[in-house]
Amino acid sequence: MRDLTAIAGIGESDYCRKPGSGMSVLELLLVATRRAVADAGISATEIDGIITPPAWATAEAFAAALGLHLRYVAQPTGGGASSVGALQYAASAICTGLASCVLVPVGWNGYSGFRVRNFEDAPNMPAAGHVVDYYVPYGSVAPPQWYSMIATRYDHDYGLPAEALGTVAVNTRAFAQLNDRALMRGRPLTMEEYLASPWISRPYRLLDCCLETDAAAAVIVMSTERARQLGHPVVSVSGIAEGHPLPADDLVNRPDLLHVGLSDAAPRAYEMAGLGPEDADFAQIYDCFTFEVIHQLEDAGFCGRGEAPGFVLDGHTGPGGRLPVNTHGGLLSQAHAMGLNHVVEAVRQLRHEAGASQVDGAEIGVVTGWGDFGDGSLTVLRRL
Repeated sequence: MRDLTAIAGIGESDYCRKPGSGMSVLELLLVATRRAVADAGISATEIDGIITPPAWATAEAFAAALGLHLRYVAQPTGGGASSVGALQYAASAICTGLASCVLVPVGWNGYSGFRVRNFEDAPNMPAAGHVVDYYVPYGSVAPPQWYSMIATRYDHDYGLPAEALGTVAVNTRAFAQLNDRALMRGRPLTMEEYLASPWISRPYRLLDCCLETDAAAAVIVMSTERARQLGHPVVSVSGIAEGHPLPADDLVNRPDLLHVGLSDAAPRAYEMAGLGPEDADFAQIYDCFTFEVIHQLEDAGFCGRGEAPGFVLDGHTGPGGRLPVNTHGGLLSQAHAMGLNHVVEAVRQLRHEAGASQVDGAEIGVVTGWGDFGDGSLTVLRRL
């Protein structure tokens, strides 16, 4: 599938917190979709496939609102890894002739509406049973607690300076100052402020944690040949893969707590693309928490195991670094749109439309996804 499909349209809703968007999830998704359609310069009725977001909206709702005559519908599972993983579904459908123009929308009322009160009812969470039976009784009830186990294991084996986590947070906030769509624009962050923020679950402080946001984003995927006829530079899907850890629903019984879905997905995506991590001009790394950036830098091949803290501390991932990471501010400082905003930013970078945060001469970008108990995805995008 290398370079046979392209992202031809991108769109985002406004990102907000207090007092919330005042819109339903479907309304947010439709705003982002209509903006993606306008960006592509097509009619919405050309969409004949949709990769529906995890929960909260159905293909039928989109079809009714936009007048779509669909012939392909799919829904990935994998939490935050689904946004990047959905590109694999879209590219596969187009390359096999199941669809010609595929919409990938993702969004939620993550600030004003989303609360998990009963994990057995949590949408598309395959680990819910284990959480209820084996985690909640011991007080482990939220993602920063679960993921802190992975970070603590890493710290035990390799060392994890607080300043490395803080640098991830400070860098994303610095990029957010260059992005007028970022919620944290106008609120720069210092290392001193980071270190003074309260503990949530060691090694995570408050400022290690992503934003809660009402947000939606959408992208439109079609054949590269068709995309060449539109007005934008072509951004192709060169490589794409997803992976899932074993066992998928439990952290503590894995033989290697640091081996996650991305560990397997990244090599496959690079092989498809015929490229390696050394070819990337930037990376958009799913940043639900700061350590997940450090972890994924290694599993995406940018560093060896145990090397990412030093890589970050040496300034390579910040503004002006040799691998700028999360140039829009990421989930930590732009908004939590389940990672599809990372794809939108990558497309802007490769079109050379990223404004003040533009990476000079960007030709190749890498985007990762992370979800649930370590599901992972990676795509290599290229400017043709």
